[in-house]
Amino acid sequence: MDLLPETSQPFRGEDRHFLRIDGKGRRMQLDVHSLAIPDVKLIRTPRFSDARGYFCETFQRADFAAHGLGSDFLQDNQSSSDRPGTIRGLHFQRPPFAQTKLVRVLRGRILDVAVDLRRSSPSFGRHIAIELSSEGNEQLLIPTGFAHGFCTLEPDTVVFYKVDQVYSAAHDGGVNWADPQLRIEWPVASAEVILSEKDRGLPMLADLTPVFE
Repeated sequence: MDLLPETSQPFRGEDRHFLRIDGKGRRMQLDVHSLAIPDVKLIRTPRFSDARGYFCETFQRADFAAHGLGSDFLQDNQSSSDRPGTIRGLHFQRPPFAQTKLVRVLRGRILDVAVDLRRSSPSFGRHIAIELSSEGNEQLLIPTGFAHGFCTLEPDTVVFYKVDQVYSAAHDGGVNWADPQLRIEWPVASAEVILSEKDRGLPMLADLTPVFE
């Protein structure tokens, strides 16, 4: 099967700035769902399997833009966690380095969490918690204005995510994973959680200076 035709074809109309590597001009079959906080999106794309394994497209800029998901991703990040019960988060970056994230699991399973920090939002302080797995082939789009974190559910879990702003240590921030005000039902007890010292010392939401107005 030819995955890379000889000639790239330009899109027309709204897509005129993008080139396709598909000579037939076919779009990705994106399945996009708004969650309880509608700005957070669950995205699935089909996998095509044969005796070798599978192939799937996970990101095509023009097709995401056609669904109103027009972030210009600039950086890819990947983490590996050896043990279940590892929590990374809850993290964000302050403007002007605030990040939209597109999160997927390459190996294992996680409980992925996004907390709304937008002071003007009716869902301020609320969160989305959803399981993502390599087998499920899901992606979670988390816009700017949210803190993000996850808990690993299996050993040797690998998480990959795209961001639309580069990392800036000077703008790095976070909210404490165990803040009772957030009411997150983490799948690990406080005595058993694996955390970095940095994440252990993150402030509670009530102590956080407003970040996203």
